[in-house]
Amino acid sequence: MKQNPRNTNNSSIQGASAKSLPNPEEIYPIPGYEDEIYVKPTITNPNIVVGDFTYIADKDFESHVTHLYEWNGDKLIIGKFCQIAAGVEFVMNGANHQMNAASTYPFFAMKDWDAKQPAQEDMPLKGDTIIGNDVWIGQNATILPGVHIGDGAIIGANSVVGSDVGPYTIVAGNPAKPLKKRFDEELTNLLLDFKWWDRPIEEIKGLIPLLTSRDLSELRRTLATNNK
Repeated sequence: MKQNPRNTNNSSIQGASAKSLPNPEEIYPIPGYEDEIYVKPTITNPNIVVGDFTYIADKDFESHVTHLYEWNGDKLIIGKFCQIAAGVEFVMNGANHQMNAASTYPFFAMKDWDAKQPAQEDMPLKGDTIIGNDVWIGQNATILPGVHIGDGAIIGANSVVGSDVGPYTIVAGNPAKPLKKRFDEELTNLLLDFKWWDRPIEEIKGLIPLLTSRDLSELRRTLATNNK
């Protein structure tokens, strides 16, 4: 992802007042920097649902959601704490054309052709596009219609994702293919059960040292204890 003036001084984070909590309704999470925004408070389209603290490295999010037309009824649903890089595109079902007839041309959508809209069952609609929580989507990745991406997944830069991605899985390429699981099955299940992103903000602040530590054995022990 592109560089920006984040404050990476851990002591300043730990020294912050307990009363100074992040606000998911703010648009700009970084003081004095407007090229990165929290997405949720900027949404105007009712068919786009985004969770708290998900951000994009851009000034506008909805321009990255293409072919989202009312008549298809599909939704883009994104969880909490996702990290969306610059140039990412979410292609919705409106990009699909009828393929079970002689022509794929969308006469019904064009002015003055007086054509009826094809029946829903004649369109290759893939349903809602659903992105989990704490998902990192790399720069210029494209997410195709109806894809489901699990919690904690990582999507490599320039990837084209046309198939579902499991939780805590790293994928990359065109088409995107699984490269590896981030963690073993036990730790993955512990994280999925713990759902840190659903915890109160004060609790999440206290969990930051654990969530950002490379000591996965301590993470495993802590989660195993808390999940009992």
